[in-house]
Amino acid sequence: MNLGGLNWPSVAALGPRSVLAVPLGSTEQHGPHLPLSTDADVALALCSALAASRGDVVVAPLLPYGASGEHAGFAGTLSIGTSALTTVLVELGRSASETFSRLLLVSGHGGNADAVAAAVRTLRAESHDVLPWFPRWQGDAHAGYVETSLQLALSPDLVQLDRAEAGATAPLASLMPAMRAGGIAAVSANGVLGDPAGASAEAGASILAALVDDLRAAVADWVGAP
Repeated sequence: MNLGGLNWPSVAALGPRSVLAVPLGSTEQHGPHLPLSTDADVALALCSALAASRGDVVVAPLLPYGASGEHAGFAGTLSIGTSALTTVLVELGRSASETFSRLLLVSGHGGNADAVAAAVRTLRAESHDVLPWFPRWQGDAHAGYVETSLQLALSPDLVQLDRAEAGATAPLASLMPAMRAGGIAAVSANGVLGDPAGASAEAGASILAALVDDLRAAVADWVGAP
């Protein structure tokens, strides 16, 4: 169920233990070959797959802006920063609690982590039941094989494989000092952290299925079986 497509009596009729899943993404560069919506697209796909398997989950409208300051300098990146995102999530959680007993925050962008953690601390201190969840995978960090495969599985028409190229391929830990000082642009001229070579829709579908399984398991541990 998508919240934006429901009327208020339909929402009011939902069970008392309903979960509002909020897909949280970003609008940021993903190399010369992937759309700015990549993180948002992944978050929405995960929430939609979860709702398809659980009748107690309602998907909120996508929140497409996040804390993406590390991607400054690349055209099109829009960031509201950690402080503003924290405030948005806290106020959203407070408002959602008037209707839903539980709030699930599914973030497709790792840079939102500090804001999500701060918002969750505040909401839990106010006795709101909230679970943060980030997809985790083995492989490159940004706009490489993994994200290119995911986007090929979700929206292949948005992927320009003829423009795909490797970026910074060193281990992320070794890149972090320079990234903290100067952002992604300090280590990768094209904005890629990894190598999209060999990416495919088939690999993306497999990666996505594993992520959906992980999300379903986390929610089942949190609220029980559907």
